[in-house]
Amino acid sequence: MDTMTPDDSVDPVALLARAGVLAEAASEWMAAEPTRTADLATDRARYAAFWERSAALLAELPTKRRRSDAEAAAAALVLGRAREARDRFLAVHAEAVYDEVTARGMLRVEELVFAFAAAVPGLAPSPEAVAAEMASDQGDKDGIEIDQGLLLAHVLASPRTGTSLCHAMLLPRPESADLAARFAADGRLDLGTVRIERRGRAVQLTAGSPRFLNAEDDTTLDRMEAAVDVAILDPASEIIVVRGGPIAHPKYEGRRVFGAGINLTHLYRGNIPFVWFMRRDLGYVHKLFRGVARPDVVPDDLSGRSTEKPWIAAVDGFAIGGHCQLLLVADYVLAADDAFMTLPARKEGIIPGFANLRLSRLAGERLARQAILYERKLACDSPEGRLICDEIVASEAMDDAIERVVTGLTDAGPVSAIGNRRAFRIAQEPLEAFRRYASVYAREQAYCHFSPALIANLERNWDARNRRA
Repeated sequence: MDTMTPDDSVDPVALLARAGVLAEAASEWMAAEPTRTADLATDRARYAAFWERSAALLAELPTKRRRSDAEAAAAALVLGRAREARDRFLAVHAEAVYDEVTARGMLRVEELVFAFAAAVPGLAPSPEAVAAEMASDQGDKDGIEIDQGLLLAHVLASPRTGTSLCHAMLLPRPESADLAARFAADGRLDLGTVRIERRGRAVQLTAGSPRFLNAEDDTTLDRMEAAVDVAILDPASEIIVVRGGPIAHPKYEGRRVFGAGINLTHLYRGNIPFVWFMRRDLGYVHKLFRGVARPDVVPDDLSGRSTEKPWIAAVDGFAIGGHCQLLLVADYVLAADDAFMTLPARKEGIIPGFANLRLSRLAGERLARQAILYERKLACDSPEGRLICDEIVASEAMDDAIERVVTGLTDAGPVSAIGNRRAFRIAQEPLEAFRRYASVYAREQAYCHFSPALIANLERNWDARNRRA
């Protein structure tokens, strides 16, 4: 979203004229703006024509970095009015377009946004447009992916289409079947940034990118979700342990850390697309919490049945940001006595996934606000940390402790553990609550992702300008 917000009292034609847009072109653009909605066929043509004119006006202006104040104000006007039109269109037609594009089957988030773009020209950016903006640093983008956030917010706001999209994201990834066959044969699977290995009744999932403190980015996400699929669907195990691998950072050379959350350098350099956030939280993180779904049954805990297992999170070093969020969906959190947790949303300028939904039920409302809004650091071995962590052990004793906890959580068999997970879920976070939160998250995270404050925060708190991607 641009830093410039046009003054409502200023005549739009005059504002555009100051940026060098001809009065005739500006007037035609204003006249083409639909202020009401009709049937889908009529609106598809009318609104698409307006968005085409909006794109043409924007194309007359310099790129974001090179704009004068007047040009920046003009760009903000065009982007804002086009976005308001998308909201009007989607408020009426989101369900109908969803039905149209999913007529042959459910689509994942990353497929759905481009299917909408193809079905209604101008409603959302094309793959080519997104790819072109991905070549720029985050601060140099116009934020065309905000329109993806708007459409996902409307789809998720509908109980019918929102539930369908959540269902689609809980299905196994296409490649997971082949990977599961390899894992069944070998008892181990190495996908580079994530490895899984069967150890007795447990599968241990070790995730990490050593150079970046095990941070997550667009190169790790699909592999992580595929590994989660394989681990959950493995018939020879009863429980899953997730742990961070050793890292290469000089300060922590050779030590394990749970993870540093999102890769902030890649975020600053524009290498994290908006849909990454939705794929992550509706994909593998949700699967940790709710399991892997079947295509024929809605995974709502009342009529549906997912395939799921309990999760142990073994925290070495630190769990920052997105990795702290994983602790909120784990069934048992085992932490080293020198480990800590933090949710640095304030310093990053983004929403910390679904932590706003989940943290308060573990730690209480006030502590949740302190952690998210004021970045309160929580030592795992503290009264506050123990509200999230179930057990604290000496860092050198983590391996033995993991084996002991696995034995303790599996000696009664998997049936009651899974049944109790579902019983907790229906009381704490039914699918309906998840869907409604996801709708708000889609809209708000999209705006946060392209806020000038995000760039300022990363430069001030992360020295992002001087870090190598």
